[in-house]
Amino acid sequence: MTFLLSLVHSLMATLTDVLPITIVIFGFQLLVIRKSIPHLKKVMFGFFYVLIGLVLFLQGLEQALFPLGKLMAAQLTDPAFIYAGLATIPDVLRWQDYMWVYIFSAAIGFATTIAEPSLYAVAIKAEEVSGGTISVWGLRIAVAIGVAIGLVLGTFRIITGTPLHYYIMAGYIVVIIQTFYAPKVIIALAYDSGGVTTSTVTVPLVAALGLGLASTIPGRSPLLDGFGLIAFASLFPIISVMAYAQLTEWREKRQKYTNNKEHE
Repeated sequence: MTFLLSLVHSLMATLTDVLPITIVIFGFQLLVIRKSIPHLKKVMFGFFYVLIGLVLFLQGLEQALFPLGKLMAAQLTDPAFIYAGLATIPDVLRWQDYMWVYIFSAAIGFATTIAEPSLYAVAIKAEEVSGGTISVWGLRIAVAIGVAIGLVLGTFRIITGTPLHYYIMAGYIVVIIQTFYAPKVIIALAYDSGGVTTSTVTVPLVAALGLGLASTIPGRSPLLDGFGLIAFASLFPIISVMAYAQLTEWREKRQKYTNNKEHE
């Protein structure tokens, strides 16, 4: 009965969220463009699939991803796990003691980004319009590495309790500097790559991880310290994608230089 009530609540919430989108699309089609909607039956079935998918996704978040992220954070930050085998547990834990938390953050960041459907869609389009210069896997891996590094730094911030804005300002300074030197063809794509990472798969686990860490680490506030981890997942892919393009450009120039030397 509890599951059914939760399902109905998710359905009503999803209907409320999807209704404005439906009004805008159908309103512009019928009142501004003044044409009937082609393949109306297929479109209505599509909306129905979206609705059902969102409802099931929200249920999955509540029943699996959020509890799992919090559970993993609690287990990895448990002093008994960190100091397994010791007779007494130290009163003060150092940031170095949370090594498994950093490894887990990097692994979950990389894996969720690779599985992110929005990133996959962007990578396919990027490969199409670039004529194969930008590969699907090259872009996905570059973004995934950026998210992994970002989450490691973000969990370090939560553990140490240092202010969030220092990291964000330093990160965007790096982005601005890279923007002047990165190949122009990659800049807009790099900025978009930072946004597509914060989508359906990555956000729930990252948010659950941040809140779980802040709830279990002594002296941390879930409200003050638990949020902000998603900002790292959005910022560092921009840096990693531009770095990937810069490395590729440098390798191509080096290869051309080597070939010219061999022909001389």
